[in-house]
Amino acid sequence: MDKRRVVITGMGCVTAYGETVDSLFENLCKGNSGVSKIDGFDPSDYDVKIAGECRNFDVSKYIERRKAKRLDRFSQFALVSSMTAFEESGLDLSIPEEAERTGVLIGSGIGGIHEIETQHKRLLAKGPSKVSAFCVPKLMVNAASGCVSIELGAKGPNLCVVTACASAAHSIGEAFRMVQDGDADVMITGGSEAAVSPIALASFCSLKSLSTRNDEPEKASRPFDVERDGFILSEGAGTVILEEYEHAVKRGAKIYAELAGYSATGDAHHITAPLPDGAGAARGMKLALNDAGVNPEDVDYINAHGTSTQLNDIAETLAIRSVLGEHAKKPALSSTKSCTGHFLGASGAIELIVSARSIDDSMIPLTANTENLDEKCLPELNHILGESVEQNVDVVLSNSLGFGGHNASLVLKKVK
Repeated sequence: MDKRRVVITGMGCVTAYGETVDSLFENLCKGNSGVSKIDGFDPSDYDVKIAGECRNFDVSKYIERRKAKRLDRFSQFALVSSMTAFEESGLDLSIPEEAERTGVLIGSGIGGIHEIETQHKRLLAKGPSKVSAFCVPKLMVNAASGCVSIELGAKGPNLCVVTACASAAHSIGEAFRMVQDGDADVMITGGSEAAVSPIALASFCSLKSLSTRNDEPEKASRPFDVERDGFILSEGAGTVILEEYEHAVKRGAKIYAELAGYSATGDAHHITAPLPDGAGAARGMKLALNDAGVNPEDVDYINAHGTSTQLNDIAETLAIRSVLGEHAKKPALSSTKSCTGHFLGASGAIELIVSARSIDDSMIPLTANTENLDEKCLPELNHILGESVEQNVDVVLSNSLGFGGHNASLVLKKVK
C-alpha cells in the first residue's frame, strides 16, 4: 500500500516571545534573544543565573484557573500551544467520525518537575497526608497528551514519547507514521517542557553543560562559536497539526508544508555525549532524506540542533558534511537556539515550526551571537551569520539530538 502524504495545517507555540508563531518567527529573524536573568526563583546561589523563561505566560487567558491548577506548568504550555494550533487549523471535532480519527502525541523530556519539587517540600514540611492527590496526575509525562485530548475531544491514538531533547521530534515523527499508515487522519503533536526550576538548573549546573555568561544573557548562546561555553536552559512548547493531504485539501485548509521524511537512530555510545564523529546523527539524517525521497543536493536549509556546547556542535557539523558530501556547502545552516536557548523536550517541535515558516515565508533565520566560527565546526559550511537570509526554501532538514544517544531528523518539503 502506498504511504499517505502528510501536511502541516496548524501551528502553535509558547515561548519567551509569547504565544504566537508570528512573534516567535519575527524575533528569530531579527536575532532578538529570549534569554534573561531568571526571575521565577532566586538563582543567587547558582553558577548559572540566566534562562529562557516564559515570563508573561498567563494560562487563565485560555482555560479557567480551577482547571489550570490541576495541570503542571509543562501541561499548561502544551495545552495552550495545542489549542492555538488547533484553532488555526479550522478542524471540527464535534463530528464523531472526525474525533475518532484525530489523535494526540505530545512528548516531554522531564515532565512535571515543578509538581515534584512542590510536593516534596510539602512532604518534608507537613508529612505524607498533606501531599496532593493531584501530584501523580500532574507530574506524569503523559499528562500533556492526556489533557490536550480531553480539552479538544480528540479520541484517536493518544500517546507520549520521552527521549530527552529529541522528545518532540520523535513525537512528531511517530505521529507522522500514524497518519501515513492510516491509523489516524489528523495528529495533534509536538513537545512541551517547563524545566527552568531549582533542581533542574542545579543538575545542569553540576553537569557543567550550561553557559555561565550571566552578565550578557542575550549573547550567552553562541552555537558553533569558538567561545561557546554551554547551552541556555529554556521553557516552552510547540504543537503542529499533522493531517493527511487529501483530508486537508478537501476541507480547504491552509497547508504550510509537507512532512515527508523521518528517522530515529541511536548512538549506543554514552548517556550524555554524542559520538565524536556524529555517525549516529549522520545515519539518521541520511535515513530521513531517503524516507522523503530527497537527494542531498535538494536540501535548502538545515535547522541544526546546535546547542552551543563543545561536543554537540562539532559532532553535528561533522555529521552534516558526512551526509551531504560535496553538497554540504550549499544548504543554509543555522541554529535558532542562539536566540531561544534550549527547550529540551520541546525543541524539535518549536524548531519544526520555524522550519515550516521558513518554507512558507521564504526566510531563513540566522545563528545569532556567533562571531568566530570554530574550525572544528567547519566554517566552510553555509553558516547563516550576521543577518537572516531571504530566499526560496523547498526542502528543510531539522535535527534533534538527545541525552541517551537519541537522534531524530525530520524533512519538510514545500507543497507544489
